[in-house]
Amino acid sequence: MRNRSDEIPENLAGSLLVAHPNMLDPNFRRSVLFISSHDPNDGAMGVILNRPLDKQVCDLVSETPPAGLEEVPVFLGGPVGKNQLMFAAFEWENANGLRLNHNVGVSEAHDIAEEDPTSIRAFVGYAGWTAGQLEAEMQQKAWILHRPTRAALTPDKLPKLWFEIMRGLGPWYKLLAAAPDDPSLN
Repeated sequence: MRNRSDEIPENLAGSLLVAHPNMLDPNFRRSVLFISSHDPNDGAMGVILNRPLDKQVCDLVSETPPAGLEEVPVFLGGPVGKNQLMFAAFEWENANGLRLNHNVGVSEAHDIAEEDPTSIRAFVGYAGWTAGQLEAEMQQKAWILHRPTRAALTPDKLPKLWFEIMRGLGPWYKLLAAAPDDPSLN
């Protein structure tokens, strides 16, 4: 689902938004986001997938961590609400692709972690857009749409996911992705 035309799908939920290599906003530079909800009239919400904090839930809670959730990896989900730790679960739906159930309660997160530990994640913060904001960014070519795959979303692949997607888009994107943040270092 690479979006090469100017037409933006009506609903981006379930899509990956890949930051264009020219995006300079430090909140989203070289990021890959999963859009969990989107409505052109209400806005959109998602989480950054490729920014692990190299921490687990047990490293961030002052109390005894919930049983079975101590080792859940924590990611920086976005610039909004960074004072909250949120559990989320990825669910593959045969007909509809990937869905992110965010704001999963502790007991539900525990049950999901027991059943499929790789599907549960913890995020600090999230990304949010007001009505029309994401559509305007798409028109400005700030984002590239991409379809999520099971293989790409394994925890060990997430830190390099942006670079892997760029390499798969062709030589021009591969070249742009390899450029240093500061061209004077080239």
